[in-house]
Parts: sequence; C-alpha cells; structure tokens
Amino acid sequence: MQKDFEQTPPACLITATAPIATATHGGRAKCLQRLVRLDLPVPRTVALSFDAVHAIAEGQLPDLSAVLNEFDSEALLCVRPSSEDPDWGGPGAILNIGMNDARYVDLCDTLGREAAAALYLRFVQSYAVHVARLDPDVFDDVEDGGPDALSEILHAYEAETDEPFPQDPGEQLAAVLRSMARAWEGTSARLLRQAKGAPADAGLGLVVQEMIPGVGQGECGSGVLQLVNTTTGQPQLTGRYLSQSQGRDALGAGAGALYLAKDARGLSLEELAPEAFADLQAHAALMRRKLREEMQLEFVVDNGRVHILDGVRVARTAQAAVRIAVALAEDGIIPQEEALMRVDAHILNELLHRQVAPDAKRDMIGRGIAASPGAATGKLVFTAAGAQASAARGEPCILVRRETSPEDVRGMHAAAGVLTEKGGMTSHAAVIGRGLGLPCIVGASNLKFHTKRKMLQAADGRVFKAGDLITIDGSSGQVLAGQPEMLEAAQDGALQTLLTWADGARDIGIRANADTPEDAETARKFNAQGIGLCRTEHMFFDPGRLTVMREMIFAETSSGRAAVLERLLPMQRDDFRELFRIMEGMPVCIRLFDPPLHEFLPATKTGQRELSEALGIPVSDVTRRVEEMGEYNPMLGLRGVRLGVTVPEIYDMQARAIFEATLEASKWGDPVVPEIMIPLVSAKREVELVKARIDAVAAAVKSERGEDFTYRLGVMVETPRAALRAGEISPHTAFLSFGTNDLTQMTYGLSRDDAGRFMSDYVNQGVFPEDPFHVLDTDGVGELLKLGVQRGRAENGDITLSICGEHGGNPESIAFCRDAGFDYVSCSPFRVPVARLAAAQLAISSQTGQVAPTYTKY
Repeated sequence: MQKDFEQTPPACLITATAPIATATHGGRAKCLQRLVRLDLPVPRTVALSFDAVHAIAEGQLPDLSAVLNEFDSEALLCVRPSSEDPDWGGPGAILNIGMNDARYVDLCDTLGREAAAALYLRFVQSYAVHVARLDPDVFDDVEDGGPDALSEILHAYEAETDEPFPQDPGEQLAAVLRSMARAWEGTSARLLRQAKGAPADAGLGLVVQEMIPGVGQGECGSGVLQLVNTTTGQPQLTGRYLSQSQGRDALGAGAGALYLAKDARGLSLEELAPEAFADLQAHAALMRRKLREEMQLEFVVDNGRVHILDGVRVARTAQAAVRIAVALAEDGIIPQEEALMRVDAHILNELLHRQVAPDAKRDMIGRGIAASPGAATGKLVFTAAGAQASAARGEPCILVRRETSPEDVRGMHAAAGVLTEKGGMTSHAAVIGRGLGLPCIVGASNLKFHTKRKMLQAADGRVFKAGDLITIDGSSGQVLAGQPEMLEAAQDGALQTLLTWADGARDIGIRANADTPEDAETARKFNAQGIGLCRTEHMFFDPGRLTVMREMIFAETSSGRAAVLERLLPMQRDDFRELFRIMEGMPVCIRLFDPPLHEFLPATKTGQRELSEALGIPVSDVTRRVEEMGEYNPMLGLRGVRLGVTVPEIYDMQARAIFEATLEASKWGDPVVPEIMIPLVSAKREVELVKARIDAVAAAVKSERGEDFTYRLGVMVETPRAALRAGEISPHTAFLSFGTNDLTQMTYGLSRDDAGRFMSDYVNQGVFPEDPFHVLDTDGVGELLKLGVQRGRAENGDITLSICGEHGGNPESIAFCRDAGFDYVSCSPFRVPVARLAAAQLAISSQTGQVAPTYTKY
C-alpha cells in the first residue's frame, strides 16, 4: 500500500472503519483494527501515525486533549510502539500513564492498597528510567514493593530531578510520547534497525490504549497464549499466566507463573477462571481462522473477564514455519500457493542439518565463510587419515586443513565437519561439503593454522590441539570452543508435503550434483529429477585406485597408459552401473575427467617414497616426474578437454565404462540413456575430436556386445570463449551445461580458492554487491550466460540448457535461470529442497505478483 500521509489523520480512534494501514500506522495498529473487526474484547485504543510521531520527535505534539477525550477520565493508559515490521524493534511499552497521588487514593478503595501501590510504583519506575532518563541505580535501595516502596521512589525521583513527580495525565502522556518518538529517531536506534534490514527512514507509529489493570479483586492477571509449539509447529496450547500482573510479566515470572490448561504439575488458569480460559481458546481459534495466521495473544484477565491487548505472529523455527504453513493450507485457511510463498526457501537448510540452538551460549574463537550449512561438534584432527581413524573409533571429529584437495575427500567422508584456512564459496572444501551435507567453514583466516604442529590458535591467544573439542557452525561461519546445545535436523511429513506442492507449481527442472552412490541416494531422497553433474575424478581417489592412477601417469606410451587404465575400467563401470541403478531411469550426466594430473601425485617426500616403493622405481624418478608435471597455474593448464585431446586414453576408458554400464543397467528396467559431458571446452574443434573418439568407442561396444544403445553428448560451458562461441559448438551437442563456478572464476580473473581472503572487504566497500561465487553475477557472468543461451539455441533449437555450478541451489540465481530460458538447474543434493521451493515461488510470483515469503508478521 502506498503511503499517503496527507490523508492520514495524526491520531484516530481504532474502529472497524478507521483509516489505518500498516504503511502509515504500523503493524500493531493494523492488527488491533483487525481484532476490533472480529468483535474481540480489545480495550479502547488511539493510533498515532508515522507522520505524527515524526512531528512529535521534532517538538510538535498533536492535540493531546482530543486523544485523552477518547478515554474515560478515570482510565489509565499505556503507550506501545507500532513499527511497520516487528523485527525492526522499537522503544519499550510504558504502562499505567495517568497514575498520580489522587488516582492512587481512589484505587486504594477499589483495588486495595497493595494493588494500587504496585500500579503507581511500576509507572514511576518506568517513567524515571525511560522518560526522565534517570540512572536505574538510583532506585537500588528502594524496597521491592508496597506503599512504603512507592513513597521512597517518589522521594528519590524528586531528589534526582529537583521537581516532584508529574501529576497531570496530559503532561505525563506528552512526555512519554516525546521520549518514545525521540528514541526511535536517535542515531543508535537508526543504526540498530538498519542492521535488521529496515530502511533509514522507517517510520514508527504509537498506540495509546486504555489499561486493564490486571491487579485487584477477584481473579486478575495477565499472560500470553498461542495454539502451536514455537519449536515444532505442532498443535499445542502454550503460554503463561500470572495472577496479579500486567503486560508480559508472565513470561519472566519463572516458578510463579501458572499453566494455562489443567496440568498435573501445578495450578492453571483453566481451574482459576474456566470461563476466561474457554473465551481465550475461542478467541485464539477465531484469530487463526480470520487472520489466516498462527497468532500469540497478549491478554489480561480483570475479575474473571478476558481482554485482548495485542496479537503478534507466533515466533517460529524453520521446522515450525513449514508445519504452520502446511497446516493452514490443509485446514483450508490459505491456498497451497500461499503456503509455499510463506516459507523462506533459505531456511530449509536449517531443517536438513543440525543447528546450534538459538539460545545456546557461544564461545566464539574464530570466524570464516559459512560454506556448507549445519553445525557439528568433534575432536580436532589435521589429516584425512586422522579423520578416518577417528571415525573407526566412533569419535566425531572436525577435519582441519589449510585447504582441501581431492586426496582429502575420504577424510571428509569420515569427518563430522571441515574447517579450512583458505577457500571461498566454490572452493574444493565448500563444494564437496555441500554435496555431502557436511558442515564446512572455509577461509577462517583469523585463526592461525599450525598444521604441522597440529594446533589452532585463536585471536585471543587460546590454543587448541589435536583431540580438543570444537564446534563449527557452517550456517553462520562461527568456530566455537566446546560443545553448545544443538537442535537436531527435522525432515518430517510437513516438509515433504510442502515440497510436493512445490513440484506441482514450479516450471524449471531440478537435478543434483552427485559423485558417489551415497550422493545419488541423497538426491533420490530429495526427489531430484536426475543427476546434472557427476564428477568422475573423485572416483579415482579411493586408495585402491589411486596407485593405479599414478601408475598410468608414469606410463611412457599410449599403449602403456591404455594397459594400466584397463585395470581401472571395471571399477569405473561398477561406479556408473550403481549410479544408473539408484537413479532408476532418470537422466545421469557424467562429466569426463577434469583435473590436472599433478593432483594425483604425492606432494610430500614421504608420499613420494611410498609411491616409488609401490611402482618399483627410484625415488628420483618420482620426484622428477612430479616436478615435470607442475604448472604455474594448473586451473588454466592441462586439464579437462585438453587432457582428452592430448591423453585420449583416459576418455576412451571412461566412455567404454559408461557404455558397458549402460547396457548392464538397461537389463533391469527401461533403457538407460547416459549423458556424457566434456569439460573446459573453448573451441568447436575440441568437441569434434573428443566426439569422434567417443563415437568410435560406442560403435566398438555395440559391436562387441551385439546390443544397441543411445547416448547424449554435451559440453560443460565454463570458459568465456565457450559461452561466446556457443553457436559454433551447439550443433555438435545435445546439451550445454554452464559450469558457473569456473565461468565466474575466469570471467573475473579471480581464484575461487583465494578470493575468500578479501571478498568480505570487497562486499563491505561496495565493490561487489555480493560474493559472485555465492550469488550469481547476473550482470557480467549473466551476460555471458544469456549470450550462450541465445547463440546456442539459434543454431540448435532442440538443445537442452542448464547450469550445474553451485549457483544452481541459490534462489536468487534460479530466478535468473528461469528468465534466461534454462531447462534445469543442478546443485548439491542437500540444496535440492531449497531449489525446489525457490523455483515454485518464482513460478507463483510470475503469475500472481507475490514476493516470497509473504507472511503476516503481526
């Protein structure tokens, strides 16, 4: 709703037809109007607009006599903040405005001396601290309560301010309004709410409401009530009630608070005031149905009668948010599409992984880039072998490395979490961590890594050695000492229901990046529509295969390499057959060998000696070969298709393994149609050369087996030239899959492993709006993607287009892919649910104009 302050009265009584809107008076005022429209017992309330409060901050008070005239002359008042978004905060409420010496005497007769003193004392304390700005320490010597305490605090106030406590209700109200308005306009308050996402000029409304005392004769008190559990979202009557109390006192009352419903553990409101309890339940159910949200009621009981002071959206965890949205839809209160739009896709990560409990104490010793969500606690280990040994003993561990390499993958499988000194969002540790669903922090450069001495040193000087217990929070990037309280992952029926609805709404495919049978099983569990990227090189780092791979590297001739690779062939064939079996006819896109060969060679003297023994050659030969294969910039060197052209035996073996596995897997069900992807292509001729050899292998397998099969050949577009020359390349391929990790790296000229060291500075100083390895750069890299799509489709109208970089699981990046015309995105298995929901929200948004998430916060 557009703000129109010229037609907005500065103050108006909240009625069913009053001109009140969230954009002009704030969410609390609008919610109170909705409650009034439901004929709920809401005390008389006047709302002050954003403009009116801004004017008050500048010294221009509205007509307060008109405001006071809306209430009975004997009524006490309270003032509460009403911001546009409750998460933006605001000054605290001030209760019992209007209390003075004369009113105190009157209330002593009607409520009793103790109750009257409690009301007056509360107001004086609140006024002194928040309005007169007195130091709370001034009242340390005042007794806890009662008439004597009241007398003491009034004298203390006068002694500190050199004037008696104000007695005129109008003067009191004016001072309270000025104090709250100026507090909102203050610099510190502005900075605080801007940190919460509020605009700098965010407005504040105020509501002036008649006080229902909550103290006095009969059953009186206050409390809060809601119909669901905040943590789980399950239907459960929860809340607290405290006799002889006001506001939200019940929440901090501890053992003094009562249960709401009958409970064997103690006294309840249902027993003290059964009619009031029944009314509260009915009011809550009505609010849920009519306001289309789970609401928390703030209520007060006055001599057995219920009054509703406020209603706020129930606070909720990620698990509760999903369950509440699904329950509202299943009960017919909201449509399924709205339920989908109410859940922020990003929070699904919290459901799929353990998390540090929100209220847990955190002893932070360092911070890095939150590269893979979830939290894990374990003993420090500094090698992959150490992680495997720890897992064999049944001890959770955190694997600490300066940076991980493919050789560390088996240690990552064994660890509970990974922490590295170097790296960014698309570094090796980050990508593998997300694929495994493993909590991971990279680029923790404020910790000192002494890997040889097997110790970490925090910025405050504390030292943590191998075997010490730490926790990593891959959702926040915090490294914590010890073991804080955790919340377990929660994948329940409500999440599955929501994602099923999402699949019915989305209009772009979602696949998973999966390298192992375990990854594929996870992808199936999360209902991915196939595998969009299988990195075959990880299969070679198994200890039983690594030595064979190294022997191939040391072979001097083409026939020698082919002979060694013949031993790897059955292993690869088994890998692919298992992937095809798990995916059960879904597409599986297999990327041919990509990394430079030097990654498979040992970098340490010990490793080189072990290799010389395994191969039966001198250590000097091993050392020389390692040095020969070294490259100044291996990520731009002999890797990907360049290996396929210069060392074609590797791709020949892989193609044969894929085709033989295809024939074997096709015997179990529908024919398998594998997708073979050539990495790091830059030129059409590269594709022609590799395609010719793969076609030859396919023909040979068909002839040998006497069986036919089909396959789809495609290109991984990860160099800028491949994107620009997509029109030349596409006629030779069935698909183009854009690898946005490398494409971003090459477009920016940024190492994705090293950028984490300075990326936060760049983002903070506005050089980049976001880390381009985390959120797709739709301007620069995006232009290359659009050109690739347009030129590729222009020359091959049947071509399939996708992205398979980590951006595929990012909701903001999926929006770009939909608009650009991609057929599907592929991401880490644990990001598939996020992508499914985000894609559905984008499709719904394009049809309805809604923006996700669109829940009512008040």
